Amino acid sequence: MEPKLKKLGSSLEVPNVQELAKEKLTTVPARYLRPNQDHLISSSPGNQIPVIDMQILTEKDSEIEKLHTACQEWGFFQLINHGVSSSKVEKMKSELQEFFNLPIEEKKKFSQEAGDVQGYGQAFVLSEEQKLDWADMFYVITSPIELRKPHIIPKLPAKFRDSIDEYTAELRNLAMKILNLMAKALHMKAEEMNKVFEEGMQAMRMNYYPPCPQPEFVTGLSPHSDAIALTILLQVNEIEGLQIKKDGAWIPVVPLPNAFIINIGDILEIVTNGIYQSVEHRATVNSKKERLSVATFFYPNVDCDLIPAPSLVTPETPAKFKRISLTDYVKGFISRELDGKSYLDIMRI
Repeated sequence: MEPKLKKLGSSLEVPNVQELAKEKLTTVPARYLRPNQDHLISSSPGNQIPVIDMQILTEKDSEIEKLHTACQEWGFFQLINHGVSSSKVEKMKSELQEFFNLPIEEKKKFSQEAGDVQGYGQAFVLSEEQKLDWADMFYVITSPIELRKPHIIPKLPAKFRDSIDEYTAELRNLAMKILNLMAKALHMKAEEMNKVFEEGMQAMRMNYYPPCPQPEFVTGLSPHSDAIALTILLQVNEIEGLQIKKDGAWIPVVPLPNAFIINIGDILEIVTNGIYQSVEHRATVNSKKERLSVATFFYPNVDCDLIPAPSLVTPETPAKFKRISLTDYVKGFISRELDGKSYLDIMRI
């Protein structure tokens, strides 16, 4: 029997933006233009997502409280002193840069196949009329191993393949530590978190945002909340681009050196019964420099059903979300355009 989620759904083939950018255009093709996008940027300069120190987090309850507030009020935080090997992080960054520097013919060997989003290309493109993001992506499921595509990770240059394996193994450990600390902050039973996530699916979305001649009229990545449980974002180069929506305005995230940017996804909002909420965010581009990032996504295990954690459902706080299998949930998400938090809204009771 084919493993569940072997095919996640498809996205239409789109032009390669990195190649478009090489043509030194002065104007952007119409399919990328979004003149009506929201430019309301938060005016308070000190408005930055919280910074959490992993070292203190494992030692002091005051930092757990800080984590809890960050998850409740922001849904985003930067994690410093995270303990992930800096050499593995640096190796991941340089291998990713090398991959996107390959000639287009080489990268196309890893293109998405019909009916699937794993590979090099774009996601969430469902019609020829749809507006496109000014970016290319390389998306892979890294675990469970049986969901990997034979023409993708196994065929990558050995150094890139090794760096993906080493990096994702470290991030899995980090994600489980974070989820367990969240369980502690929520007074949730630890085994509820472990049962859902210990054998969880893991995927990576590697993003390439080339310079753009009209950056104010395009989007690098459309506003959305992440459909997954937890995202750990690594900035490959020090170029700003991520913005999160808070109190109706966009807040640019200034990445700290050697930090990860962590955010709550829709699945964690379901599991925490709405106590922690996913947050809309987007990527912007600029006219001078490329930006690269890699988002590592954590899902529950493939066979599980998504429901609020039983210890967080009481007569005073009834369940806010319907039960749905992870397979149905993921397939439903992939088959829609990215549109804020609209997908999570259909799960609400």
